[in-house]
Amino acid sequence: MAGSGSVSFFLFLSLLLNFSTTHVNSNEQGYISFDISNKGLDFIKQFLVQMAETSLVPLDLPKIEKSKHIPLIGTVNILISNLSINKIHVISSTVKSGDTGIVISVSGAYANMTMNWGYEYSNWWLPVPVMDSGVASIQVEGMDVGISFNLTNNQGSLMLTPLDCGCSVKDIFIKLNGGASWLYQGLIEAFEGRLTSAVENAISKKLRQGIVKLDSLMQSLPKEIPIRNIGALNVTFVGDPQLRDSSLILSINGLISAKEAHAAPAYPHLFASLEHLLASIPLKDPASMVTISLHEKVLASASSVYYDANKMHWIVDKIPEQSLLNTAGWRFIIPQLYRRYPNDDMNLNVSIYSLPHPKIDDDQIDLTIHADVVINVLNSGEVTPVACFSMIVSGSASPWISKNSLGGSIGLDEFYLSLKWSKIGNFHVNLVRVLMSTALRTVILPYINIKLARGYPLPTFHGYMLQNAKILCSDSWIKICSDVAAVKQLSIS
Repeated sequence: MAGSGSVSFFLFLSLLLNFSTTHVNSNEQGYISFDISNKGLDFIKQFLVQMAETSLVPLDLPKIEKSKHIPLIGTVNILISNLSINKIHVISSTVKSGDTGIVISVSGAYANMTMNWGYEYSNWWLPVPVMDSGVASIQVEGMDVGISFNLTNNQGSLMLTPLDCGCSVKDIFIKLNGGASWLYQGLIEAFEGRLTSAVENAISKKLRQGIVKLDSLMQSLPKEIPIRNIGALNVTFVGDPQLRDSSLILSINGLISAKEAHAAPAYPHLFASLEHLLASIPLKDPASMVTISLHEKVLASASSVYYDANKMHWIVDKIPEQSLLNTAGWRFIIPQLYRRYPNDDMNLNVSIYSLPHPKIDDDQIDLTIHADVVINVLNSGEVTPVACFSMIVSGSASPWISKNSLGGSIGLDEFYLSLKWSKIGNFHVNLVRVLMSTALRTVILPYINIKLARGYPLPTFHGYMLQNAKILCSDSWIKICSDVAAVKQLSIS
């Protein structure tokens, strides 16, 4: 990883923070929980309603036949065919959650319909049967729809079970293109009730089918998410969703395992009681759509997987103060290094030899890194290791979210350095420690913090992203409170 090693190494804290949005430890029983408030449920409801408005139409209804006695005319056989709902528009909708499930109610909706009509009648005084046909438009008003469903855990997948679904229509207005006034009155009297029932039954049936399709889609979602070429994240749901008057709470298993072992079975004992876990989660922000709570073991899992995969190793050959990677820059610190290798370029071989354990405290994430640093001299195309230092770096990261970006800053708390071995004789280690500590505090960390201050764009998901997000660190927890908005809406605003 020559060239990018310096940035990778000194961004290590921020990378751990980045991984925390998706990873959970497989060995330390970490978890991720999502607390969706009424505001969040209303957003999901609005999304489902808009999806239903487009997916329900066109909705074809079965043909209707009926014989109607018309005074002075006689018995008229009337047929309505090609009956179709072409547009549905929802005026008002609500969502409620509770112990029995989630209820979505729609009131005052209207629908536009078209149909073909035809009739035929005969009488003793008519020489031949009389028949006619045409088209008509129908306006359905005052349509109320209610659907309730339950959420359960089905072997790690979220299962939707429809409990009840109903539709009622208040008024139907038919506009004939042609036809006599008696035909209009006959249609109203003969078919108003049957048209109302047909619309109510068709919409109820279609909504039930929609819930079944949505459930099938959720059942087919993968239960593992590959993490590059290193491992897999177990995203199975744990325990049944918790439905409350003001929120819906979901928890995923979140176990992460190495690539060669990612097919390991689930560990149900990790979540013996979801209620116990929820009781320890910090209070959510009621003004936000969703509150995501992550334990510090989330960070530890990312650290563990990358450590076990031997990914915590960097070749540092570019730093802001590039003169420090030439022996001339060390001529007064390690004179014998310069005398033996005058004006030769160097690189640093950095290897973390102890698994880092991030700790979340108030407003910051603390981390101590134990690493070996080998000084390599690049002489005539050969890489010559000349000395190895063992160092302990203690620092903290303070994450923040501003607008649509995740950023932060890194601070150095303590720095220890000792000589592990040397091929160029003994030298003053304290001078090296002062130089490296000064370089970290005055050159490297400020350079990294400038990059972090620019922020990294928050990820989008199918055209949606976090909005007005806040990130808080406290007592072993990271809590992200946020709304959700369409990407186009954010770009317009």
